[in-house]
Amino acid sequence: MAPEEKIPDSAAPETSDSAAATTPEEEIERLRAELAAESDRRLRSLAETENLKKRLLKEKEEFQKYATESLVSELLPVLDHLDLALTHGKGLAACKDFVVGVDMTRKAFMDILGRHGVTEFGAEGEPFNPESHEALGMASRPDLPAEAVAQVVQKGFTLRGRMLRPAKVMVNKSPEA
Repeated sequence: MAPEEKIPDSAAPETSDSAAATTPEEEIERLRAELAAESDRRLRSLAETENLKKRLLKEKEEFQKYATESLVSELLPVLDHLDLALTHGKGLAACKDFVVGVDMTRKAFMDILGRHGVTEFGAEGEPFNPESHEALGMASRPDLPAEAVAQVVQKGFTLRGRMLRPAKVMVNKSPEA
């Protein structure tokens, strides 16, 4: 207790005249009420501490789960370039071995990303979903239903269920009368 907080003599325990005014039962009840209040305060403090621990643990898990998000986002253009190399090299006899090597590189890269929770999505024919697809335009393909993905311009990716990048697609327009 700090010196300035000392109890002055005038606030000292009361004389026996006022002590006689409170009965031992009243004093016991007062002390029980104080004990209950302190017990309640202690329980609330413990609960608050537990809630803080849980919140910090959850934030730590979230941070660890998505810590690689910015790195993976910066690596996605590499996959796009590999896809472009595969698209432009297929069908050319002179590029056959090159295409095989690029395809193997892409598969190894996707395996590594997959082990870290990255999945790709976006395929022709799947229903257009504005939450996961970015429509770049309309296309007309009679073999697909209306509002389906007619062409995938750029694949989309998620990291453990969280969207990294939407798939950029062309949407099949409905047949007009």
